[in-house]
Amino acid sequence: MRAMGRRLLGLALTGCLLLAGCTAGNAAPTPTGSLLPATPDALPQMNPATFNAMLAQQRGTPVVVNIWGSWCPPCRAEAPELAAAAKRYEGEVQFIGVDAQDDRGGAGDYIGQYGLPYPSVFDPTNEIAVSYGLYSPPSTLFFDANGALVDTVPGQISPEDLERALQRLTAQGA
Repeated sequence: MRAMGRRLLGLALTGCLLLAGCTAGNAAPTPTGSLLPATPDALPQMNPATFNAMLAQQRGTPVVVNIWGSWCPPCRAEAPELAAAAKRYEGEVQFIGVDAQDDRGGAGDYIGQYGLPYPSVFDPTNEIAVSYGLYSPPSTLFFDANGALVDTVPGQISPEDLERALQRLTAQGA
């Protein structure tokens, strides 16, 4: 009887190990290497999971995420100030753009026209914004150096609000 019990226990353990091995292969791969685009116009397509993994890689540095579309008039109105702020805070704050509900041609033209010095990712379905409860560009999100979302500005951000938020972000790290 003991031998049979041991065999059953052995079979049960083997079954568990086999199941664990089968499900591990279905897990999403863990990204390795930097996910941050190397150039402003690289525009890799991302979904919320990949985008959040990229944000996690920025820990230790405050991050400003601007969600935009080349077709969006308020996005075009705020772009020059965002580009200037990114240059002023270079080395202190990482800016990242999310091109939402757009096409790559329009996005590339927009990046060139406004001289955006920071990388943007491509999100044609707007999934990234929706994952933060935002539905239409523009929107600007502010993450502290620990990766916590500390402020969200839906709609066009004013130069004054942008500067205040940036000063708060950089003061937290001081």
